[in-house]
Parts: sequence; structure tokens; C-alpha cells
Amino acid sequence: MLTFTNHMDDQISIQEGLSVKQQQIVTIAAFTANGNLVALDTALNQGLNAGLTISEIKEVLVQLYAYCGFPGSLQGINTFMKVLEKRKDSWIKDHEGKDATPVTTTTDKYERGRKILEQLTGRPETGPKMGAAAFAPVIDTFLKEHLFADIFERDVLNYKDRELATISALISLKGVEPMLQAHLNMGMNVGLSPQQIDHLIAIIHERVGQTEAAIAKTIYQKVHDSRS
Repeated sequence: MLTFTNHMDDQISIQEGLSVKQQQIVTIAAFTANGNLVALDTALNQGLNAGLTISEIKEVLVQLYAYCGFPGSLQGINTFMKVLEKRKDSWIKDHEGKDATPVTTTTDKYERGRKILEQLTGRPETGPKMGAAAFAPVIDTFLKEHLFADIFERDVLNYKDRELATISALISLKGVEPMLQAHLNMGMNVGLSPQQIDHLIAIIHERVGQTEAAIAKTIYQKVHDSRS
């Protein structure tokens, strides 16, 4: 059983589960992905109450367009705008947080994205392109230059929290098991512990759906076994 601190800050539990803030990233990402806007409204309020900044939540919602599309991302952003307006009307002052640091390097964007992807996968991006990248090379360009350079390079969230959001969103979508398996691996590569992934799945089970959690648990077991 996980034992958590009582402080609404970014401290992790003594059992190395997810921090209070990270727990809110899980639910915000999940409800954005599955389109449950009523639950998302609650999750957004809880995220702000837990200490997530406005910038951090916006960053989660923006990143998710790459996984659940512009409609899902924009619905999430519009819901967040309404939440902030209601809180402002109630005289609640939320912390804005910092904007992303401008990227000033002149290094080729594709190369920057390639290197970031290598960090996430733990595998060198060498040799001829295969699979979808070979069949439709432009998708490989979009993947490297936009998703991993334009988005993952932004410093509002670290790689661990970005993968936490991505994994949570993918668990809540249907038919994306291969991508979920890949991102579970990436999440562990950037520091998500088995205890934290177990905690993530427990949150999905409790707040999102038992079916989604069961599928995630099965896929995670495969990932865990392959890494052992």
C-alpha cells in the first residue's frame, strides 16, 4: 500500500509513488484524451489546488494534441479557460508559472528531435528508415521536428512528466496498445519507476475505468518482463 505525504506540494511519497502534482497530470491527461469534460473540469481544479501552475497545465493540454488530436486538445484548453474564469470570479488567485525558454540554438531541428528521441527510447537512430518512417517519410520528419523538437524540447515540463501525461492519455484511448507499450518503455527510460507506473495504473482504475486499467496492466507487465 502506498503512503503519501499530506503536503500539497511536489514531494513524492516515502514509497516512491507519484507526487501529488503528478497524480493530477495523470487525471488531466486521461480525461482530456477520452473527452470526459465534466471529469476534466474537476481534475483541472484539483490540479491547480495541488500546486500545478497554469503554464504547466496548459503545456499538458497542448502536448496532448499530438496524441488525441486538435479536437481533444482544444476541448481541454477551452475547459481550462472556463475553470480559470470561474476561479477568478471566486477570487482564487492561481500561479501563472514560467513560459518556455525560447530556443536559440541554430542546430538543425530534425537533428535535435532525433537526439531527444534517442534519449527517450535508449536506442540510436541510425541505419535505414523502417516501417511507417520508410513508407511515409514525411511523418518521420513531423515526428522528429515537431513532436520531439518543438514540443518535448520545451522546458515547462521535464521528460518524465511529459511521458506521464502521454502514457495516461494513451491508456484512455482505444486501439493504441503498440504506442502505449513504446511510451511505457520511454517513461521508464527517463526515470518513471515501477512503483510510479503501478500508481499511475491504480489512479486510472479508480478514476477513469477498470477496463482501461486492466489493459494497461497487461501491457506494462510485458514491458516489465522484457526489461528484466
